[in-house]
Amino acid sequence: MADDRHYKFSEILADPVIHSQWEKVRKYFFLRESTYDMTNRCNIRCEGCYYFTGEKQFAAENLNVADWQQLMETEKERGITFVVLAGAEPSLVPQLCQTCFDTIPLGCIASNGLKVLPREIDYRVHISVWGNDQTSLEIRKAKDMLARQMANYRNDPRAVWVYTFTPVNIDEAREVTELLADNGHQITFNMFSSPVGYQGHLRHTPETLARTRAVMSELLAEFPRTVLFSPYNSVAHTHERGLHELFSCSYPRMNPSTAIGLGRSFRQYRTDLQWDRDAACCVPDTDCADCRHYAAGSAVVTARMYRHATNPTTFAAWLDYVDTYLAVWVRGYEKSATLCQEMIEPPAL
Repeated sequence: MADDRHYKFSEILADPVIHSQWEKVRKYFFLRESTYDMTNRCNIRCEGCYYFTGEKQFAAENLNVADWQQLMETEKERGITFVVLAGAEPSLVPQLCQTCFDTIPLGCIASNGLKVLPREIDYRVHISVWGNDQTSLEIRKAKDMLARQMANYRNDPRAVWVYTFTPVNIDEAREVTELLADNGHQITFNMFSSPVGYQGHLRHTPETLARTRAVMSELLAEFPRTVLFSPYNSVAHTHERGLHELFSCSYPRMNPSTAIGLGRSFRQYRTDLQWDRDAACCVPDTDCADCRHYAAGSAVVTARMYRHATNPTTFAAWLDYVDTYLAVWVRGYEKSATLCQEMIEPPAL
C-alpha cells in the first residue's frame, strides 16, 4: 500500500523500473490535442449518443477539403500535434480525414467500424463496442456489428476496440473480449457517461460501477495481451465520484484558466469549423458530474502528474495510466508491463 512518507521526486525515480517507465512516457509530453467533428451524419443511431445532444449536431457541414487543410495548417502553427477526429461518423468523409492526416500525422479516429477507413490514413482507429451483437442491435439498431467490425479491420494494426460498459452489458464483456482475443485484436475499456439530461437505463449506479470494476480486473488479469488497461484505469473510471470531482477537469468547459495546458490549447471544432470555448470538451454535452469517459481521462488524469508524485506506489500507478493511454491512442506505441497491481485510491485534491 502507498505510504505516508514524503518523497522527493528524485527518490521516486531512484527505482530503476519506475525511472525506465518515466523516461519512456515523458518522450510523449509534446502531444497537444484538439478534437474535430468531421460530419454530422452517421450510419447508425445509438441510445445515449452524446453527438446528437446539444447544439453541435445542428452545425452546417463544411466538406471543402481546402478549408480543412487550412484549418489543420493553422492548428499545427498554434502547436497542436495530435488530432482526434470524431463527430457523428468520420469514416463517411475519408477525404477530410486524409487531409487531416497529411498535415498532422499523429491522431486518432473514433468510429463505429462499419465502414473501413483507407489504410493511407494511418491514425489509430477506435472502434466502439457496446456489448455483444444482440445488445448492439437493441441499443445501436445495427445487426452483426462485431462481426462486421472485425471483418473490416482484420489484421489492421491501427484498430483498437473500445468496449463501453453500461449497466446492461457488463456480463457480455468476457464474451466480446474472448472473441477479439481469438481473432488477434486488442480492446480497451470505456464507461458510459450520460449526456446532459439523460436519465435512461444506461446510466450507471454505484452497484454497476462496482460490478464493472470487478469484471475489468478479471479480464485484465486473464487477457494481458488483448486488454489495454491497468488497475489504476479501473479505479479512476469506475469510482463513485466522476473524473471532474476526483481530478478537476482540465478541459475549457470546466476550466476557466487560459494560462497553461488544455485551458489554453484545446479546442473542439464543430462541422462548420467553428468552436465555442464555453462548450469545449473532449466529449461535448456529457453530464460533467457523470463523466467517466476514457477520452476525458486520457487528459484529465495524466495532467495530474504532480499530485501522484507523492510516493513510488502512487506514481507507478499513474505511470501505468499514462502508458495505457499512449498504447490506446498513439500508433506504434507498445504498452509495458503493469507496475502497480494495487487498486490505489486517487490522491486527494
